[in-house]
Amino acid sequence: HSSLLGNKTLLRASSSQSSGSSSTSSPLKTLAPIAQKSDSDSFYQIEEIVKKSRFIGIAVPATSWDDAKIILEQVRKDHPKSRHVAFGFISSSTAAAPSADDENNSDSQNNEDTVVGTERASDDGEPTGTAGQPILNAIKSEELSDTLCMVVRYSGGIKLGAGGLIRAYGSAARGVLRSAPTVIHIPTVRLRLVINTQYSGSVYALAARFDGVTSGETYNDRGELEVVITCDEERGDSLREEIVDATRGSAVFL
Repeated sequence: HSSLLGNKTLLRASSSQSSGSSSTSSPLKTLAPIAQKSDSDSFYQIEEIVKKSRFIGIAVPATSWDDAKIILEQVRKDHPKSRHVAFGFISSSTAAAPSADDENNSDSQNNEDTVVGTERASDDGEPTGTAGQPILNAIKSEELSDTLCMVVRYSGGIKLGAGGLIRAYGSAARGVLRSAPTVIHIPTVRLRLVINTQYSGSVYALAARFDGVTSGETYNDRGELEVVITCDEERGDSLREEIVDATRGSAVFL
């Protein structure tokens, strides 16, 4: 289920944690999915003019590098006369090491697996560190993941210098990222347990107290209740302990 927080949506997303696992995931902030009505609605987009150069900031949710490459190709097709299409990409999932033919592998791109996932960036022909890294920094400063941010540049014929390029690319990236709605994914855990029916009232009350959602209620051949409780992952261990106490240690977690 979800709730709105201004321009942000709070979404509880199921995780793979088992009932006996400790909480290891953190909330994940991403761009909100785009409700596409036409090709022009495929991306979040803004435009800025700096000394006659057009900098078009484009952002889109992307969970994998394969998805991001497809989007990059489409944006380049949409802007065939642009001078550069620099980008930054951050994913929450790790990926294999880049192959030799990966996007601008020999450029200023950052192709690496990290503890938070995969990060990639490209200057696309701009001086090293003046385009891709400022875009990547903008994604990080907004604390976003699973995000591809591109800045398309149409040159106006006036040199901006390294400092000017860094400011222009960073500004366009921040502008589009801040204009887009976001989603905060709260990891959840599923507790599957079997209890004597005399404790069902107490267990359901605990589930409600921890904002848990119950499902899958069945009875086994001994008349015991089997139920699944889904709650925020960070509260899973506490709920489990409370259930153990409430059932005097008789609850069986599956």
